[in-house]
Amino acid sequence: MVVLPRRLLFREPLLFKAMILLNLHSTFCLKDQTIFQPAHILYTPVEFLKGVGPQRAELLRKELEIATYEDLLHHFPFRYFDKTGISTIDSINDQTEYVQLSGKIVNIYEEGEGRKRRISATFYDETGRIQLVWFQSLTWVKKSIEEYGQYVVFGKVSSFNGGYSITHPELETLARANASIGMQPVYSSTARLTAMGISNRSFAKITQSLFEKLKPTDVAEFLPHSILQQNGLMSRYEALCHIHFPENEQLLQQARYRLKWEELFLMQMQIANLRLQHIVQRGYQFEKVGDLFNQFYKECLPFALTNAQKRVVREIRMDTATEKQMNRLVQGDVGSGKTIVATMAMLLAIDNGFQACLMAPTEILARQHFQGIRELLEPLGIAVAILTGTVKGKDRKAVLAGLANGSIPIVVGTHAIIEDSVQFKNLGLAVIDEQHKFGVGQRARLWSKNEKAPHVLVMTATPIPRTLAMTLYGDLDISVIDELPPGRQAIKTIHRSDNHRAQVMGFLKNEIEKGRQVYIVYPLIEESEKMDYESLLAGYEQVKSWFPEGKFNIAMVHGKQEIEERKRNMERFVKGDAHILVATTVIEVGVNVPNASVMLIESAERFGLSQLHQLRGRVGRGAEQSYCVLLTGSGISKDSYERMRVMVSTSDGFIIAEKDLEMRGPGDVYGTKQSGALKLKIADLVKDTPILEHCRYAALQLIDQDPSLLLPQHQALKKRLQEKVGIEQWNKIS
Repeated sequence: MVVLPRRLLFREPLLFKAMILLNLHSTFCLKDQTIFQPAHILYTPVEFLKGVGPQRAELLRKELEIATYEDLLHHFPFRYFDKTGISTIDSINDQTEYVQLSGKIVNIYEEGEGRKRRISATFYDETGRIQLVWFQSLTWVKKSIEEYGQYVVFGKVSSFNGGYSITHPELETLARANASIGMQPVYSSTARLTAMGISNRSFAKITQSLFEKLKPTDVAEFLPHSILQQNGLMSRYEALCHIHFPENEQLLQQARYRLKWEELFLMQMQIANLRLQHIVQRGYQFEKVGDLFNQFYKECLPFALTNAQKRVVREIRMDTATEKQMNRLVQGDVGSGKTIVATMAMLLAIDNGFQACLMAPTEILARQHFQGIRELLEPLGIAVAILTGTVKGKDRKAVLAGLANGSIPIVVGTHAIIEDSVQFKNLGLAVIDEQHKFGVGQRARLWSKNEKAPHVLVMTATPIPRTLAMTLYGDLDISVIDELPPGRQAIKTIHRSDNHRAQVMGFLKNEIEKGRQVYIVYPLIEESEKMDYESLLAGYEQVKSWFPEGKFNIAMVHGKQEIEERKRNMERFVKGDAHILVATTVIEVGVNVPNASVMLIESAERFGLSQLHQLRGRVGRGAEQSYCVLLTGSGISKDSYERMRVMVSTSDGFIIAEKDLEMRGPGDVYGTKQSGALKLKIADLVKDTPILEHCRYAALQLIDQDPSLLLPQHQALKKRLQEKVGIEQWNKIS
């Protein structure tokens, strides 16, 4: 039983957080105290641990989202110091990062004023001396350090005025240090926590006090015994003990493996369950390949399909020929011919008496698809409509009526398609472009547009590494278009620093004189949007100085413009009236100008690899040789230089995506950190691919054996999944 003082009832928001986490069934009295009976010891608020208390608990919750014992248990160390050895001062050099020393402290003195106030001391052993410095908790330091006392010092070495020093060293008397030598965990923390006296060592002590309260039975094992045995996994309690306080390197590695396995396995179980729901989801059967499909294939294709396109069309045909709902992701680089494949899938639907829709994330991209599909299908006399936020009045009413009565078989649009006012007579296929730009709820609303769920075809021009595809899109069948249509030349990519700007501008003039057009793209990052916008305007003026008006026509497009102005400027470029389009990344998707032969990316070091690759794909649409010029500052970082090297060396989107994933991590690359889709505490999708593959196989095998997890040996796992993803998801199938 945990007793909370009455004053805690009015602590916001800690109390309500605690009450929710405790899942309380308690009586409480407002006079003297409130009595809480936690449903489980791990739901106890962290303030009841020795060394924490209300103030520190509130800070832990705000800074690290640690509110309960369980949160603390899963705040894993990110590295360890091997404190089994003692170094000598004369062994320290410029490569030394952390060091542990044994010796005496002398010459303790205080100096400086205000924020520069500090305590310094000299630490020496038989081989030399080093400076110790403290800027915080000075009162405690003065009370705690004894001159000429024997200490073991541990900390990060820095170089100052030709000598070495350690700032805020960990300090223990020789006797106490001998008792605590071993592998010391290092936890992520914040400046505010350090200022409150929660150092790494005190954090470890708090965690140690938690383990003193726990019994092995308090940490539930949810992995089935068969999985533990088959994969050589230690128990969950053992893994948590050894991840925080490993006795040796071998036990640490076993603990890491177990916890990574568990994290990835739970993720793959969720995906396997979603996949099973798709499999059992009833869909519409496209019984035949009809006249429209065959006529289009024989007479209307602008070029022969590549083998990759043929393969994907066959896969779609096989999916839609059954009564199960198709859920297929088609990956293909920019210009690989995904739209042709989607168009042929739509014709399959129409031949079988169904309607089809294509939903794109932006109006620009929606109109691009609309124009392309309408031109492709014009010889067949098939009506294609567009529906976006800007389609209003009579035009909108006509589209809505045509969809409801079935006279419009294909509609292309933005999220306007999923509005309640849009009703289809018989929607059989939904194509979604760049699925990661839509929320799950938005995509799911398409399913409600007919009695059964329409087939779903997802397209993306963002190459997704296999590891990430297994995680983000593991519930979908995946097709890859890995060939470019005939006649397309590879884009030549060049990296130049800013001091070659004159040569670069001369090259652009030569291309324009040949009758070509040029993109010049500037970065626009949310965190520095105002400054970037000013840089764009300054860049526009600079471009005008290189390309004087009268001889050259320049258009500018950016997100702050009115939609009509942006559309007008884009149209000038598309029609060839403007030689140069100065833009932010609003042109990343949705622009198809075959005459544009050069993509100049300003401050290219500020872009990620995948975004650079997407921008490069805006050129190379015609038969002429195209170029991508990466213009950077002269003193770029090692990582930025590596990104430029990768871009110059390959045009393979999947190689680039793998490298981007490796360099930046999945959350940064695909914008999933904020969504929680990839909130991994210990596993790494890049480094832990072999574990992920084992987990995927194990999850699919288990779901195949026991789809609803009804067997007794799977009840603990089912409970854990319900806690993690919600009860409803695991009750849909039975």
